[in-house]
Amino acid sequence: MAIFLKKRLDQTVTDAIDAKVRSTVEGIMDSVKKRGDAAVRELSAQFDKWSPPSFRLSKADLDAIMAKVKPETIEDIKFAQAQIRNFAQHQRASIKDIEIETLPGVKLGHKNIPVDSVGCYVPGGRYPMVASAHMSIVTARTAGVRRVIACTPPNQGEPHAETIAAMVLAGADEIYVLGGVQAIAAMALGTETIAPVDMLCGPGNAYVAEAKRQLFGRVGIDLFAGPTEILVIADETSDVEIIATDLLGQAEHGPNSPAICITTSKKIADGLDAEIQRQLKVLPTADVASVAWRDYGEIILVDSLEEAVVEADKLAAEHVEVLTKEPRYFLQHMKNFGALFLGPETNVSYGDKVIGTNHTLPTLGAARYTGGLWVGKFIKTCTYQEVTPQASVVVGEYCSRLCAIERFWGHKEQADLRLRRYGGQNVGLGAKK
Repeated sequence: MAIFLKKRLDQTVTDAIDAKVRSTVEGIMDSVKKRGDAAVRELSAQFDKWSPPSFRLSKADLDAIMAKVKPETIEDIKFAQAQIRNFAQHQRASIKDIEIETLPGVKLGHKNIPVDSVGCYVPGGRYPMVASAHMSIVTARTAGVRRVIACTPPNQGEPHAETIAAMVLAGADEIYVLGGVQAIAAMALGTETIAPVDMLCGPGNAYVAEAKRQLFGRVGIDLFAGPTEILVIADETSDVEIIATDLLGQAEHGPNSPAICITTSKKIADGLDAEIQRQLKVLPTADVASVAWRDYGEIILVDSLEEAVVEADKLAAEHVEVLTKEPRYFLQHMKNFGALFLGPETNVSYGDKVIGTNHTLPTLGAARYTGGLWVGKFIKTCTYQEVTPQASVVVGEYCSRLCAIERFWGHKEQADLRLRRYGGQNVGLGAKK
């Protein structure tokens, strides 16, 4: 039986916080909907102290910002984007159009059509999330999206040069220095100067995530994203220093980022908190990571690898590092995870920044029903059908009878009309019995 040696905050506390976020976001969204650019400007000035002549960067602006970025940083960004593009291209190649003949004269198919326009949000509040530009813009471009726009907040009172460079190199058509809910609302609802998009993607804080949730349906979204999560699964062969390092590496994202360890080793379970406290004394982001570990950290001791799989699938965590003797056991047996990191040689940071898999992943248990962002998220798989006159008669006779069972007489007449036109039995609106 799983033993919780350390548990996170009670759910009732976080529910109250969520309610306040919902209310705030509703007010901002309503303001942007009613007043467009004027509301966006007021909100940007209020929350980011940012009100430039234009939120959109011109070609001259972009050239000047790119010139500030070190050549070696440009090369690093290009390397990361090449890895992400390469993997995304292979994913895209796996998505096939199909057309088959299911009955003589009946052709059915599906066609994969990219979403026409996408708005990518690249966070930049506490940390400038340069990698999020790669993950959203490069992936949308690889999927074939026609128009890709991107928003990122100012950082320390100006555009963050490396983030802007990543957006440019990724191929964004329009780049706006604009953050928060006002950016999400402007992209989705449109303003006098920003044409609305069909889909939103990219991570963000609780307010950005709630804005996407409220807009879902009006536009598509990539995922319902909450605070980033890490789960480390460890056995007696693991290293407590690595476990602590990797947990804190994600806990530094924010004070509400869950960091969880499931282990079969009582030695690791008993020693982990002490190692985390030791590392927090020297970690530059300890002010954030310590709160996340205090309030959202968990240590779960289990009897076996089989029980570890059960508990891990219950959590359905965003990032799952497997630090065990045979990591692929979890690849074979786990069902609910955003991304797996198999063995001590890899880690979440590789996936977040450079290795090629996408870092926008399901949180809050959403891995039970969805995977993360990939080219397929930007593609609509749309079906079609085509039949010969003879096949229309064959299908129409079945359809007519099935419609009668449901008393859908208008539907039945659609089938009966084809039966009369193409040689079926004499049926019609008068034949309802």
